[in-house]
Amino acid sequence: MRRRSVPWIHRYSRPLIGGVSIVGAILTGYLTITKLMGGAAACTAGASDGAGCTGVLNSPYATVFGLPLSLFGFLAYIAMAVFALSPLFINGETQKNLRKSLENNTWLLLLAGATAMAVFSGYLMYILATDLKELCPYCITSALFALTLLILTIIGREWEGLGQIILPMVVVAMITLVGTLAVYTGVNSPTVAGGKEEITRPMTEAKPPYGWEVTTVSGKAEIALAKHLKAIGAKEYGAFWCPHCYDQKQLFGKEAGEILKKEGVYIECDPQGVNGNPQACRDAGIKGFPTWIIKGQEYSGTQRLEKLAEVSGYTGPMNFKYTVPGRN
Repeated sequence: MRRRSVPWIHRYSRPLIGGVSIVGAILTGYLTITKLMGGAAACTAGASDGAGCTGVLNSPYATVFGLPLSLFGFLAYIAMAVFALSPLFINGETQKNLRKSLENNTWLLLLAGATAMAVFSGYLMYILATDLKELCPYCITSALFALTLLILTIIGREWEGLGQIILPMVVVAMITLVGTLAVYTGVNSPTVAGGKEEITRPMTEAKPPYGWEVTTVSGKAEIALAKHLKAIGAKEYGAFWCPHCYDQKQLFGKEAGEILKKEGVYIECDPQGVNGNPQACRDAGIKGFPTWIIKGQEYSGTQRLEKLAEVSGYTGPMNFKYTVPGRN
């Protein structure tokens, strides 16, 4: 009796799923490291015309439970790679039963994981188009990866019937959608955390030369800290299109921010910005925004005002009004 040939997609589906997952993990891993280090993604670094991409990557939707959304994407891609590739490392001749059992179980995990990723990515694409209204190549690429994983999982093996696919997909999709809506409930609504008001994040592209409008109002503590930073010769290097720099401005408030600008504490590194001085930033060796230099020490990324007060020797009022979402 002639043995039925196995379709090529069934033979190579796991390596393909594993390959896509690994590339996705590299992408999201890069975004996670960039986010945690306070840098700008490659599509925007040093160029104001990419500010829309940066705005998306640093919007409230890009943070979940105080952690970068890309971190959860990284973990999801790693899990998919493990599910796809782990059976391939088991000898199919000497451990046939173990490999078959692992293949069957991991196919269900792959189906659940790919469905969850595709649904979540679909929701983010909806937000990207209707709320953020910006172009984000990284987001679109990751969404395409998620869709590819789902397609490969569905066509990558011979399922017993449609019921074996549809029922798990419907259940996982519903759970994912409900969980997603719960996570993002009230996003962009200022809330009080630890007695402080959470600042809002930029949702649109920054326009030169001013960037986003500062909407917070400085208190006495913010103004006093700004004057102290000026007195000790502190410097803050930033760019008008940088969301992390905007976070810093929001923490200080409009009035304190004006002091930082007028007194030369804040230095604009983009030539398209107000009083742009890119040469000063190059001379200082600035690699990311914002960067503070206080008493000869460099501090990268958005800094809590309590931290700036501590490292600068500030002894004035400490009742700062604002905090970054996810930080208490």
